[in-house]
Amino acid sequence: MHLHKYEKYWLTFGVGSLIVFLLITGIMAFHNGSHPPSAKKTINYEKVDELAPFNNPGVHRVSGKDWDYEVVVIASAFAYIKPVLEVPVGAKVKFIATTKDVVHGFEIAKTNINMMLEPGYVSEFVTTVNKKGDYLIVCNEYCGVGHAQMHSMLKVVDKK
Repeated sequence: MHLHKYEKYWLTFGVGSLIVFLLITGIMAFHNGSHPPSAKKTINYEKVDELAPFNNPGVHRVSGKDWDYEVVVIASAFAYIKPVLEVPVGAKVKFIATTKDVVHGFEIAKTNINMMLEPGYVSEFVTTVNKKGDYLIVCNEYCGVGHAQMHSMLKVVDKK
């Protein structure tokens, strides 16, 4: 089989580009780690229910911090523990979440809140909730046969 010299140039360029791309991707994955950037804290996923703050999931008012409320969420087997979460409009909220079993997603529709939950890692997200309403919380990572039924609700209400 005879290859024209331009075909050789393009084959060399293509293979070289592929090798450079794979090297850069491999170096970046090794350097950054393979975990979500917000998952800086680790826990024993087998004892999630015994560890603070996950031993008391839900919405908690806090003081002395840069945020007003902490929302603690546990994802597990096609459900979020605490199916309804309620926070006042205008509050600065820190969402703290993890999972007990497999990789789950935590996305609040129509907001900028979107986290990946991995067993053994704690994901956190701080935001201010500015609009009243009901916001659907969904799992956006396929987690098994009951994935479509895995949802919860965030209610943003008037201040009490």
